[in-house]
Amino acid sequence: MSSRVGAVDLSLSPAAQELRESLVTFMDEHVYPAEAEYAAYRRAAGPGDHTVPPVMGRLSRIARSLGLWNLFLPAQSGLTNAEYAQLAELAGRSPYLAPQAMNCSAPDTGNMELLHLFGSYEQKDRWLAPLLDGRIRSGFSMTEPDVASSDARNIRTSIVRDGDSYVINGRKWWTTGAADPRCELLIVMGKTDPAAPAHRQQSMILVPVATPGVEIVRSLPVFGYHDQNGHCEISYTDVRVPVSNLLGGEGDGFAIAQARLGPGRVHHAMRCIGMAERALELMTRRAISRHAFGGPLSDQGVVREQIAESRMEIDQARLLVLHTARLIDSGGAKGAQAEIAAIKVIGPRVASSVLDRAIQVHGGLGVTDDVLLARMWATARTLRIADGPDEVHIRSIARQELKKYLQPR
Repeated sequence: MSSRVGAVDLSLSPAAQELRESLVTFMDEHVYPAEAEYAAYRRAAGPGDHTVPPVMGRLSRIARSLGLWNLFLPAQSGLTNAEYAQLAELAGRSPYLAPQAMNCSAPDTGNMELLHLFGSYEQKDRWLAPLLDGRIRSGFSMTEPDVASSDARNIRTSIVRDGDSYVINGRKWWTTGAADPRCELLIVMGKTDPAAPAHRQQSMILVPVATPGVEIVRSLPVFGYHDQNGHCEISYTDVRVPVSNLLGGEGDGFAIAQARLGPGRVHHAMRCIGMAERALELMTRRAISRHAFGGPLSDQGVVREQIAESRMEIDQARLLVLHTARLIDSGGAKGAQAEIAAIKVIGPRVASSVLDRAIQVHGGLGVTDDVLLARMWATARTLRIADGPDEVHIRSIARQELKKYLQPR
């Protein structure tokens, strides 16, 4: 990896710079002030209620009016991955409002990328158009509770051809977005041919939520937090959909999944850096304003070390992610596999570390919901497992590094 690292150009095109300035204004004037309103609505609604807080509709209308809509998709925004990465960092400072307000939140972003890349004309018209317009939402149904889903070859959900239909049977969980009342589409990964080579057994298929046999069993908590969009366990029992709902071809599921995780991991990593920056800001302000032992906490050497370590970690992570985004822009995700794996590990790791320090400096306040730190820590910690645990990506990086020395000169 090191042999390919060069100078990282952080400059933005005039159009991207204009969007960045609009986003800064949007965050300062609308998003941050709305966080308390959003949180109050969610508390009043209770964990079992997944209705959308009205403030989200207002924020989305403002975002659209400012041109801050679908920025994640180059075909829509005209941005490079490296340019959008810097905007994703800003949105990550308010991770529960800003990305969704801009129609740039997972899993919809990844699903829209898949439909854009692999969907038929009919699939794009039926599903991609309303997703891009923000009229509906979607879920990505891959992980299963009964197998180690970090190895996609373990997936047991069956997708069996029956005439002009496919019949789906299986049990999934951690299908983010499925509890949202706007969710109308699930992209399901399962096996169409268990006898095929290991990476040709899986396929992806589009399943409308309203299809008979689809049962959303429950929304799972994340460290006790119930997100508005939900992270759902779903059972699929004799779910029948037309053959035309297959995404790509039979056996393409594994390759399609890999395509989904390139730019998407840049987005995730940069939003993690945004969370870390917000945490560092809160930590520093708290250290300056809070007094103990004859002076502000910022006079204490241990606190200064926590601030300094956080700044160094954030800046290192940002440079790695932007370098990776530029590699994707210049040569595609396939040529940046090691870097993509690395940022999947580094982004959440740095966010978790900085958030942990910020919580410590805040003391008792840090573990309450009066500030965002505990909630963001839960999110960052979860991302060390979501989309493949750290260990899988570290294994991949090591394998690619070893190849350099195991291959004949």
